[in-house]
Amino acid sequence: MPVLRFHPWVFSGAVQRIVGQPTDGDIVDVFSSRNQLLGHGHFHHGSIAVRLLSFGPANLMEHSFWVQKLESAWRVRRAVGLPTTSETNCYRLVHGEGDGLSGLIIDVYGATAVMQCHSIGMHRQRELIAGALQAVLGDSLHAVFDKSKEALPPQYAASVQNTYLLGTPASSAEVVENGVLFQVDWAEGQKTGFFLDQRENRKLLAGYASGKTVLNTFCYTGGFSCYALRAGASLVHSVDVSAKAMALTEKNVHLNAPFEGKHAGFTADVLAFFKDTKQTYDVVVVDPPAFAKSLNKRHNAVQGYKRLNEAALAKVAPGGILFTFSCSQVIDRELFYHTIAAAALVVKRPVRVLHHLTQGPDHPVSLFHPEGAYLKGLVLQVE
Repeated sequence: MPVLRFHPWVFSGAVQRIVGQPTDGDIVDVFSSRNQLLGHGHFHHGSIAVRLLSFGPANLMEHSFWVQKLESAWRVRRAVGLPTTSETNCYRLVHGEGDGLSGLIIDVYGATAVMQCHSIGMHRQRELIAGALQAVLGDSLHAVFDKSKEALPPQYAASVQNTYLLGTPASSAEVVENGVLFQVDWAEGQKTGFFLDQRENRKLLAGYASGKTVLNTFCYTGGFSCYALRAGASLVHSVDVSAKAMALTEKNVHLNAPFEGKHAGFTADVLAFFKDTKQTYDVVVVDPPAFAKSLNKRHNAVQGYKRLNEAALAKVAPGGILFTFSCSQVIDRELFYHTIAAAALVVKRPVRVLHHLTQGPDHPVSLFHPEGAYLKGLVLQVE
C-alpha cells in the first residue's frame, strides 16, 4: 500500500469504505483495513480521494501544526542558502508534496509571500496558513497574497477571488535572483508570477553566454535572456507568442541595463519563428509550457516535443549549445531523453549530452513521491 511507504495520495480505488458523507475539502482520518490510523488529510471526490498531510496523529486545525510544517520548510531553504540579502530574495518556500503539504505552493518575492492552493481543503485553511507564515517569517514578511483561483476546481473556483490575506496590497515587486533583476507581477502573471524552478539552470546558461548569440524561446518574462545579457552575450533574441510576456521581457531587460542593440523581442509562435528565421545561434533555449497534463495526452505531447526540438536543433550553430526542457509531469526523464534523441536522429547531427537538469533545491522532491520531479532538461552540444 503506497501510504505505508509514505506516499501522500490515497487513490479512490484503494478506499474500501467511507464513514459518513465528507464533502470536498473536509479533513478526514484515514485508517487501514485493520483499523490502524494511517494519517489525516484533505478529502476530495476524484481519483485522488485524500491528500495526506500527516502520517499518524495530528490536528490539522491547530496553528501549531502549520507553524511546525512551515518551520521545517524554512529550515530547508536556509540550508540551501536562500534567501541571500543582496543576491537572491525570491524563492519557493513550500513545494507541495516535497514539503509534506500536498496541494500547497508558497513562493516568496522579497517581503511578499504568494500562496497557491491546488486543493479545496488547502484553500479552506488559507487563513491558518497565512497566520503560520507570519509566525515563521516574522518581520521579513509584509504581505501574503492568495493566488489560488486559477489552480482550484472550476466549480469551487467560481466563487473564489485572488486576494490579500495579510498586509498591504501591491500587484508586483522588483526582485533579485543571482544578482539579476526582475519585475514580478503575481496578481496578473502566470502561476505565482515567475518561474523560480529555473534559477540554477539560468545561472548555468550564463556560463555559456559570454560573447555568444543566444535565442530564448517561450521566454515568458525573459529570465534566460536577462542572464545571457548580464553575462556578456553579443546578441539575444527572445520569442513568445504572448505580447504581454514580451512586454515583461523588455521591461526586465531594461531593468538590468540598456543593452542597446544587443536584444530584440519577437511576438510569434515559436515553431513559426524557427521556420521563418534564416539565422543560427550559438546557444538556443527551448522551455515550453507543459504539453501534457494527463496520461491520455502523453503521445501527442511526445510528438510535439520531437517536432519542436527538431526545429531547435536545426537552428544551433555548429559547435553550439541547446538547453531543452519539459515540465510535463507525465513525460518522465527517460521518455524525454529518448524523444530528444529521436529529434537529433532526424536532423542527422552529432550531439553530446553535457548536463542533465532539474528544478532547483527550493523545489525539493520527497523520496516517496517521485512524481514531484516534474522538470527535466538537457544541455546538448551540437556539431
